Amino acid sequence: MTQQHDQNHTLFERARRVIPGGVNSPVRAFKAVGGTPRFIKRAQGAYFWDANDQRYIDYIGSWGPMILGHGHPAVVEAVQKAVLDGFSFGAPTEREVELAEAILQQVPSMDMVRLVSSGTEAAMSAIRLARGATGRNKLIKFEGCYHGHADALLVKAGSGLATFGNPTSAGVPPEVVQHTLVLAYNHIAQLEEAFALHGKDIACLMIEPIAGNMNFVRASVPFMKRCRELCTEHGALLVFDEVMTGFRVALGGAQSVYARALPGFEPDMTVLGKVIGGGMPLAAFGAKRAVMEHLAPLGSVYQAGTLSGNPVATACGLATLQQISQPGFYDELARKTRQLVAGLQAAADAQGLPFCGDSEGGMFGFFLMPELPQNYPQVMTTNGARFNQLFHGLLDRGVYIAPALYEAGFVSAAHSDADIEQTIGAATEVFRLLGSA
Repeated sequence: MTQQHDQNHTLFERARRVIPGGVNSPVRAFKAVGGTPRFIKRAQGAYFWDANDQRYIDYIGSWGPMILGHGHPAVVEAVQKAVLDGFSFGAPTEREVELAEAILQQVPSMDMVRLVSSGTEAAMSAIRLARGATGRNKLIKFEGCYHGHADALLVKAGSGLATFGNPTSAGVPPEVVQHTLVLAYNHIAQLEEAFALHGKDIACLMIEPIAGNMNFVRASVPFMKRCRELCTEHGALLVFDEVMTGFRVALGGAQSVYARALPGFEPDMTVLGKVIGGGMPLAAFGAKRAVMEHLAPLGSVYQAGTLSGNPVATACGLATLQQISQPGFYDELARKTRQLVAGLQAAADAQGLPFCGDSEGGMFGFFLMPELPQNYPQVMTTNGARFNQLFHGLLDRGVYIAPALYEAGFVSAAHSDADIEQTIGAATEVFRLLGSA
């Protein structure tokens, strides 16, 4: 198709005149992989269609929320009914109470939860609450973990454990991140040294238990065990950022996965998003009652939001949670996801290409390297040019994966075995080309 007749190209040129970079979130711009981003017209089930009416098997699922697939009838019905009652009230509703109760039923580490409108807002508020509850200022995060674009979290590692982070974005003053300590993921000795140096001043340790923003990287069980022990020992709060993993890798989130290996394990605070909104702008953070009661209007930690607990978003999220709570839902979702990763592995192996993958529930990732990386520097050694070839090869064959090397992927309940096989077939063709290059 020529650019003259490519509606995606036409829309991108139009968008770049009025929107910075032509997109409202950077990864959508295809800057990492090159080419023209696809402008989506509609979606249904496991598919979406671009401005040229080209259909793609969708493995981003709005970056995680669409665990049921697009346009699930029960969710659509709930949203349509809610819209007729009103878009927004700025006052309490019964449905936000019902959603809070549904979340707490599946995540027993929390006694109370506060609904907000985005993962960034939830993570930012959780850090403020941790600081207010402990009376401390410093926080630990890990290189390669993303917790939204709040100023204090846009930070890279400092020059050593005695120093704190440096801003990774223009517009973030160094003094804003002076209390943020950035450590290597899965590095126990460094974690222990950080607490030895700063333990009495650390308000919280925030972590993606399964990182989805350096592709798919798990925190090892020994590393997670040590995180829990050190936070308990030093009076810091262990904050799980489950914006991506919550209700995506298991009904109880990633914390329930770690509890299988570490009986009794739980974080002190949890940040949620994506699936709990079913595709609508909705997120949450929660903890035990003693921590949550520091929040206004009960306590002195201020947090507010005009659209928090939005009646349409809560309808969407509640209907989604009702569907995914059905018996056997996650067993089937995990089976299909494992089938996809195993098929991709076999296709790469057949061509002698380095490849490794991993999955949990409906979340997966793969790397063009022989062994799974354990941290961000290892992730950075993967073959970016080859990934870009793979991305465009799949895109040309109707398969849409994340347009960036460092993003996890998602399978939905709407993906069929035929969709998985078609994807593996497309990958087999691309790997064959890469293997002969």
